[in-house]
Parts: sequence; structure tokens; C-alpha cells
Amino acid sequence: MRDFFKYLFASMLGFFLSIVIVIIIFVAFITIAISSMDSDKTIVVGNNSVLFLNLDQAITERTPKNPFGNLPILGGEEKDGIGLNDLLKAIARAKTDDNIKCIYLNVSSPNAGFATMREVRNALIDFKKSGKQIIAYSEVYTQGAYYLASASNKVYLNPEGSLEFKGFSSELTFFKGTLEKIGVEMQVIRVGNYKSAVEPFILDKMSDYNRKQVTAYVGGLYNTFLTDIAETRKLQKDSLFSVADNYKIREPQDALNFKMIDGLKYKDQILEEIKDLSGRSKKENIISVSINDYIKNNTSTGSGKDRVAIIYANGEINGGEGSDISIGSERISRAIRKARLDDDIKAIVLRVNSPGGSALASDVIWREVVLTKKVKPVIASFGDVAASGGYYIGCAADSIFVQPNTITGSIGVFGIIPNFQNLMTNKLGITFDGVKTGKYADIMATNRPMTPGERFIIQNELNRIYSGFVSRVADGRKKSKAYIDSIGGGHVWIGTDAVQIGLADRIGSFNDAIKAAAKKAKLKDYKVVEYPDVIDPLKSFLEESTDRIKTYYTKQELGDNYMLYQQMKKVVASSGIQARMPFEAVIK
Repeated sequence: MRDFFKYLFASMLGFFLSIVIVIIIFVAFITIAISSMDSDKTIVVGNNSVLFLNLDQAITERTPKNPFGNLPILGGEEKDGIGLNDLLKAIARAKTDDNIKCIYLNVSSPNAGFATMREVRNALIDFKKSGKQIIAYSEVYTQGAYYLASASNKVYLNPEGSLEFKGFSSELTFFKGTLEKIGVEMQVIRVGNYKSAVEPFILDKMSDYNRKQVTAYVGGLYNTFLTDIAETRKLQKDSLFSVADNYKIREPQDALNFKMIDGLKYKDQILEEIKDLSGRSKKENIISVSINDYIKNNTSTGSGKDRVAIIYANGEINGGEGSDISIGSERISRAIRKARLDDDIKAIVLRVNSPGGSALASDVIWREVVLTKKVKPVIASFGDVAASGGYYIGCAADSIFVQPNTITGSIGVFGIIPNFQNLMTNKLGITFDGVKTGKYADIMATNRPMTPGERFIIQNELNRIYSGFVSRVADGRKKSKAYIDSIGGGHVWIGTDAVQIGLADRIGSFNDAIKAAAKKAKLKDYKVVEYPDVIDPLKSFLEESTDRIKTYYTKQELGDNYMLYQQMKKVVASSGIQARMPFEAVIK
């Protein structure tokens, strides 16, 4: 009888889970159908409208097509996201749209890197050339938020709000002590003293080499930050540095006294000012359109038969297909090849936003860039970060565009082989035994330490791959191998320094790179097309729903510690020789 109830309950549970899965899939289909119909709608922009620019959302390379964005668990990380490509086009269109009278910018804590924010910021500065006003208002400004808001004509803060202005800091997390306590040894082999991605697992603080480069690039990012704000706010950069260095913005009135804002106002007062700018009477309501709706009216850029293709390489680099937020060597290589073989495509812009990853996958993509450059112009545009493998895939381009605060370089490679013997044997009582037909048959075993012979073999392999990396860069940049090696070694550079030492050609925006590609191809009338195709949301849902559910619940349990868990998971999952940045370089 007991077995009967056991099987009965098991059958009931299976039936229940099947019903839940069917319901989820049904909801998915309905959501996609509704989303598809909604996305096809043209947004009507009324006369005297205000463009509501909410930048408290993820600014990605391309607007995510995620109909589950507002659904818990299924929505993933793409909720309320907007693509930089669509955002820049929309702001440029609003500049000449007679129905848009001004922009109301609302931003408290943007989710974007500083190079991305600079792209948006410059688009806002260009918008102001139309004579139209930008009004920024927030109850709280983080430093990134203020960086964006400072491009506005007027910056307002709530009378009881706060403005963060304290300078930059970068903090790394080190796991050596934890690994020692649990009996795990990270066996590291690397080429390059500055290749600091391995340091969190073998040190308990930053090496002198890493401290030197982090100090340099954080200082470079901060210099661009202060310079840009000083220019638009018409303040002295030295004065801004002093304000931050002495933490002088301690209450809202301080921000006004130091001319960092134009007034302390409540939202109703802001709305009255916006109403006046948009030509509405006091009794009339403001007519507004959100940026997320306004981008739905974006049309294809340009016309004519000739085309410039943008190929987005976004995320960590691995073999296989990848996704819209990770670079798969197969998918990106296929996109480059497709653009190369299309006679209507006369030039290519490779848009890179990547900390690197697999050295092998990076080389696969690099090869397609080299082949393409032989038949049509290839211009690389680097975003927030294009380092290590991210630099590898773009180094063969005819020209490389960076922002002053792009993080790039990091020419170096490393490998990590964990040794779990102490954990397994001394902590858990697990032992291993077996046979092998050759001395090196189990060369990558993780249940014992490496032998000197194995370390010698792997080190030689890393040296070979590093030498190849340096050669690729030297050929692409038309420099000697000795020179590239001298600025390589895993050293990370910011965009301004990269131009000075020859790793990049020009400080320029995403749009500057597109124009340069068209000019090099001698095009006047052309259309911009984008590759690879965005992955179908239903296919993505069916393939990744299990991972999304696991990620959702893990985040719920770990909270702020999720990033630490993710770092450990990455290093354990990394296979092959890596060409990548430090696992998490967070600027605060």
C-alpha cells in the first residue's frame, strides 16, 4: 500500500509539473503575440510633445527583444532595456522633429558603462544645437547620473535630494583565503605581468603591476568625467576635483552653491517649466512620449542599394553560437562572412563591447576580419570595453575608433587549472586512482597538482598563443612585434592612451565609425544594416528558461553576493587558454 501511494503521489507531481510547463509555454506564446502586435504599432507624436528620456534602464548595444521582460523569473536581465543604436537614432531624429519641443531627462542610477554614457551625452549635446531645451530632474543623482544630466540646459535637484560627487574607486575581490580554507589550489600559468585576471585566486591583494595599471585607467576615466562636466557646466576642472576630493556636496544647497545644478525644485515646479517650454497653457496637460515608445518609429538609416553593415560583438567570447549578450565564434564569424559575400555591402563596422574570453574563439573571429578586410573596408568601433580577446578580434581592422574612456588593450593570455586534491581527500575523504597509457594522458586533471613537465608543456603553449596574439596585433597595427610586446604583457589602457601608443587610431563615436566606413568605401547614399540577426525570443525562451529560473532563485538567495558566486563559477567553467580582462573591474 505504501508503494501504491508513493507512485500515486509521484504521478500526481509529474502531472502537476506538466500542467505548469504547458501553462508557461502558453503564456509565452500569448505574450509574444501581443508584444509582436505592439511592436509593429507606429507611435503618434502629437504637436508640442515632450520626449521623456528615462535612462534608469539598461543601455545595451541593441534593444533587447524580450516579451517576457516584465514577467518575474522569465524576464531575465532585459527588463526595460534600450539599445544604444536605437537611443542615438531617436535623439538625432528628435532634434529635427517639429513635434518634439524639448527633452525631459530623468536619471538617478543609469545601468551603462562610461563610454556608453559618453555616446548618449554627446548625442544630447548635439540635440541642443537645434535650440531645443533639455531639462534634467532627479531626487537622487549618482555620479553616472550626474554625468549624463550635466549635458542638459538645466539640471534640477529635489530640495531634499542628494547629488553624489566623490571621485572614482575600483575594488577587486580576492578569493585566495577562501580557497585555502576549503583546500583548493588554483594553478595559474600566464604570459604578461599585467594579466591580472588570475590575481583574485592566487593573491590576497593587488600586485604592484596591477595597482599601477588600475590607478592609471581609473585616473584616466576620472579625468574624462571631470573634463566633460566642466565643459558643459562651464566650470573649472580643478574646482570640480576639489569639490569631489573634499566631499563638499553634503546637502542639496551645496550642489547649488558650487553651480553643479541650476535650482532646487519639486517635481510639480519642473512640470510647470516643461509645460511652458512645450507651449502648453497652465490648464493643459503635458503631451509626452517615452523614449521606449519613440524608438518604435525609428526607420532604417539611409537609402539606396549600397549598404554599410554593423556587426555587433557584445559580451564574453566563447566557441559555439553564443547569444545576444555573449559572443559565439560561430555566430559572429558567420555574420562577418555573410557581410563579406554580400555585394551590396560595401563596408563593415565591427562594434566591439567585450572583456575577451577564449583565445581560440577570438582567433576564429579575427580570421574572418582579416579575410574581409582584403575585399572591403572594416572599421572597428570599441564601446565601454574591448580588451584582451575583445581587442584581438578588432586589431586587424583598417581603423579603430575609441572613446576617451574606453578600456582596451590587455594583450596577454592565461590559464587556470584548479587542484581539488586537498578538498577531496583531506576535507571530504574522497580519493582517486586509475590507469593511463602515457605520462601526460591526464595532463589537465584537477584531482592532483601539476607536475613540472605538465607546467612546462602548458607554459610553452601559452607562450605560443601569446606570440601569435602579439603577431596579429603587430600586423594589424603595422608595428613591430617587439613594440607590441612592450605595451602588451596584459597591460590595460584607456582610449586616450591607446591612441597615443598606437593601439587605436581615433577618438570618435559609434556614428563617427559608421561615417568613416562609408567614406573609405566612397559612399554618399547608403543604408545601414545590422548583423547578426537578433535571436528569436521564443527560441531563446525555450533554450534558456531553465538557466533563467536557476539564476533568478540564486540571486534571490545570495543577493549582493551573487557577483562573487558568479566570479567563482566563471573560473571553474573556463576551459582552454583565456584572453580576457580581470573578471570584474567595477568602477564606483
